[in-house]
Amino acid sequence: MASKTGKILVVDDNAGIRRALEILLPTRFAEVLTIPSPATIVTSLERFRPDVVLLDMNFSASVNTGNEGLYWTGEIKKMAPEVEVVLFTAYADIALAVEGMKRGAFDFIVKPWENDKLMATLAAACDKARKVMKRDSSAKGLRMTDGGSGLRMTDLCHSERSEESMFWGTSPAMKAIRKTIEKIAPTEATVLITGENGTGKDVLAKEIHARSLRSGKPMVAVDAGAITETLFESELFGHVKGAFTDAHTDHTGKFEQADGGTLFLDEIGNIPLHLQAKLLRAIQNRNIVRVGGSEAIPVNIRLICATNMDLEAMVREGRFREDLYYRIKTVRIPLPPLRERKEDIVPLAEIFMERFAEKYHRPLTGISGDAAQLLKAGRWSGNIRELQNVIEKAVILSESKDLSAKDLQIDSSARGLRMTNDASTDSASSGTLRAVSEAEEERLVREAMERSGGNISAAAKALGVSRPTLYAKLKKYGL
Repeated sequence: MASKTGKILVVDDNAGIRRALEILLPTRFAEVLTIPSPATIVTSLERFRPDVVLLDMNFSASVNTGNEGLYWTGEIKKMAPEVEVVLFTAYADIALAVEGMKRGAFDFIVKPWENDKLMATLAAACDKARKVMKRDSSAKGLRMTDGGSGLRMTDLCHSERSEESMFWGTSPAMKAIRKTIEKIAPTEATVLITGENGTGKDVLAKEIHARSLRSGKPMVAVDAGAITETLFESELFGHVKGAFTDAHTDHTGKFEQADGGTLFLDEIGNIPLHLQAKLLRAIQNRNIVRVGGSEAIPVNIRLICATNMDLEAMVREGRFREDLYYRIKTVRIPLPPLRERKEDIVPLAEIFMERFAEKYHRPLTGISGDAAQLLKAGRWSGNIRELQNVIEKAVILSESKDLSAKDLQIDSSARGLRMTNDASTDSASSGTLRAVSEAEEERLVREAMERSGGNISAAAKALGVSRPTLYAKLKKYGL
């Protein structure tokens, strides 16, 4: 028997069809992944990197126009031109098939399908995709290209994308930001990313680096607000042996570590005014002097900065240097809060659900309608980070195949979202999980510990409490 080759991604909302294909397709193809909706197509393309997508054309109840399939065909071909799309529908509409071909589909399969025809079609599509990938790789090497609206999957700079891959979503604001990133990423422009806590500023910085010509070099991230004033110069510029009491060896600073690559200064607004001048000098001159040294060391970096502060107001108040501000904001990217991109909330939640369901071995397949409505209704003051924490906790505590509003443990009567079982993060005596009885509290703690495999940090995070609080509860219930 010939060896199996090819990777097939199946996107179909019918669980019976997915199960049937999970049995049939692996007899011919090397890897098969099935997902129930197009909400996670983007991340599935990036993580799984299929050769062919077998795409259902209808996902909304009582709607059989095929428009969803046509839309996603176009999106897939924009994001990953080398991936072939085979359309999958229960309606043999020749006009629809022709339209799908115009948008880049490889072929069209009608349900109920014939196994031999389906397998032959997918095999042919797979062969074509792999030939295109091989040709492009030999002719051009791995490089960044513009596939219309994003990276080609064969051109990613790493063999695996991070768990924190950029999710662009469909909101107008994020579409505009994506277009800007595609233009500026290959340049050397200094970028300032602004936005509330939890909006993903660090993830966007990584995306810019990944799309840049420096992607093969390191990206060094620095939380500027976390560096003490006494260690600021040493951390950024390095020091020589004997420069101060504990300087037992030479130390390479962050600027040197990022040489040839990207330096990401997060929370730059927290740098004290008297240290901003030293940072400005290094940025302007593109060289640094180690603490205790005298030699000027040239550094070749691309600078990306981020802050949740209003730097313009700080400049007016004399708390941030005007010359430094204009030096770091060649291009400014304001990331919108999650409450201003509500159409992205449920798709993001589904991505987190899939990630944590795999991590905690939970058999989850989706998010219920009432849960989705509750998610979209909130203000999400903690933005994407808060959403991720809520979903992780819900996954750990869930008892069904779909996440429900009850699993989310969100107070729907509040104007903004609020965890009903949340507790003080500082005091074990503050009434942890105070909205439930002691018996219910003991059950929640026990289940969280079991599902996290005894990992205190993971269980505490899932319950929304601090580690000391959880320790106290474990002791209280003899767990």
